[in-house]
Amino acid sequence: MARILLKNMKKIYPGNVVAVQEFNLEIEDKEFIILVGPSGCGKSTTLRMIAGLEDITEGELYIGDKLVNEVAPKDRDIAMVFQNYALYPHMTVFKNMAFGLTLRKLPKEEIRKKVEEAAKILDIEHLLDRKPKALSGGQRQRVALGRAMVRDPAVFLLDEPLSNLDAKLRTQMRTEISKLHRKLGTTFVYVTHDQTEAMTMGDRIVVMKDGYIQQIDTPQNLYNKPCNLFVAGFIGTPQMNFIDGKIVKGENGYGVEFNGDLIRLPESKQENLAAHEGKEVVLGIRPEDIRVSKDEREAMEVKVDVVELMGSEMYLHCDVIGYKLTIRTPVIDGCKADSALTVTFNTNKVHLFDKETEGIICN
Repeated sequence: MARILLKNMKKIYPGNVVAVQEFNLEIEDKEFIILVGPSGCGKSTTLRMIAGLEDITEGELYIGDKLVNEVAPKDRDIAMVFQNYALYPHMTVFKNMAFGLTLRKLPKEEIRKKVEEAAKILDIEHLLDRKPKALSGGQRQRVALGRAMVRDPAVFLLDEPLSNLDAKLRTQMRTEISKLHRKLGTTFVYVTHDQTEAMTMGDRIVVMKDGYIQQIDTPQNLYNKPCNLFVAGFIGTPQMNFIDGKIVKGENGYGVEFNGDLIRLPESKQENLAAHEGKEVVLGIRPEDIRVSKDEREAMEVKVDVVELMGSEMYLHCDVIGYKLTIRTPVIDGCKADSALTVTFNTNKVHLFDKETEGIICN
């Protein structure tokens, strides 16, 4: 049983530097949970508190049903995989993977069996006699994972394990780590600043900013129902577009007015808007929810600044009445910088945020 409970956890460094604030999270047994956020948001500090590498200033940490605040890292039944792999350069792959078991004085035959089983799962059996300097980045990462696996821990902690790999290898290793999680049936806590990793790997994602949890949810809910402006802008590639506007009431219900244009909102979004009439809001819309249209009704004219061709689709970086919009669209023949296009918003997919509090009004 590897359920992890973090209750009101806080980390304050000397000089009253607060790294983590009021952190509450329950991680279920066998769950793959990801801590994500920009640099300095407290995600790695949180992971290191779970590992026992950082003292907890306030709050309680349970692994299973045991309070582990004062328990040494080696007694927490966890294994950690670091960003820089932390392999011993003078040891072979076999000895690196076996090192923790050797310290425990396990029988040699048992050590050999555990290492070979892990090597087989990770497809590094042919590398056991090599030293780290003779390995590629992806192979070193597999060795680091293997060293954690042989200990058969209740919890895997992974601190930005793919950040030193090139883009192609990162994609491959994301798949490998997801498969490994399913195969091992162990609790994984994974830290990254890369929201693509978070969206493709986690059962649930914890979005952090400035030491605080912003939102905890499934990848799809974070994408479709962000709780505030920060989460909306952080999750999704390309980033959500934001436009300042004001809630106004027209003949057909409420809409958002900006620079003389009125975007009428559908019935499904009308319910909460009466309380916000006349208020400044931020309208959010994802690049794929803006459609290049030949229909002039309710269409806006935009000027294309930059075209990024992505193969089967293109990203158009446009200017509309002083706002920058990114549009994600199938390839449009002949579309290039300085082209003029008309576009319409899919108003069913519009998000509205309170400009003052940055909280969600409607998704």
